[in-house]
Amino acid sequence: MKLIVGLGNPGVEYAWSRHNAGWLIVDSFVARLGLLEPQSKFKGAYWGPVLHNGERISLLKPYTYMNLSGLSVIEALRYQNLEPSEVLVIYDDATLPFGKVRIRDKGSAGGQKGMMSILGALQTLEVPRLRIGVGEPQGPINMADWVLGKIPSGQKEIWYKLEDVAWEALNIWLKNDIQKAMSTINGLKINDQEKA
Repeated sequence: MKLIVGLGNPGVEYAWSRHNAGWLIVDSFVARLGLLEPQSKFKGAYWGPVLHNGERISLLKPYTYMNLSGLSVIEALRYQNLEPSEVLVIYDDATLPFGKVRIRDKGSAGGQKGMMSILGALQTLEVPRLRIGVGEPQGPINMADWVLGKIPSGQKEIWYKLEDVAWEALNIWLKNDIQKAMSTINGLKINDQEKA
C-alpha cells in the first residue's frame, strides 16, 4: 500500500496557483486512474485505495492549508498503518525552474512550509518527495505573491508535459525503485520531456 499526497491550499482563489502544484498533479493522477469524487477523510480529499500496476494506492489532498499538512498526513498514515517511506509527497519548489521535476527519497523541506509540517509530524526526514519546479519570482515581486500567483496560460502546454513526467515518476516509484526514478526523472530538461 502506498499513499500519494499533493500539497496545496483549499479555495477557488488558489486554483491553478503555483503553490497548488501538488494538488494539480494529484488531480491529473485521479483523472488518469479514472477515479470519481473523493471521500472527505483525513482532513482532506481522499481517493482509494485502488489497484494500479499491481500496487494498492490511495491519494490525498489535505484541506488543512499548506502549513498544517502534517496533521492530515499523519492521520492517514496511522489509519493505514503505513511507514513514512510508503508516502510520496508532491509539492511546488520555487528553487527549480518551471517545468523541472525532481524526486528524492529523503532530505530537508528546503523551506517549503507544507513539507516542514509533514516532516515534523512524522519525526523523520526519510519521506519520499516529488518536487515540481515553479521557478523564481520574475521582477519586483515577493516570494509569497509569486507562489500564490497563477500559472500563466502561456505555460499550460509545458505544465501538461510536466504532468506526464510526474506520472512516469510515480509509476517508477511504485515499483520500489526510487534510485531508478531519480536517475530517469531528475536529469530531464523541459525540452526532453516531450518523450515522457
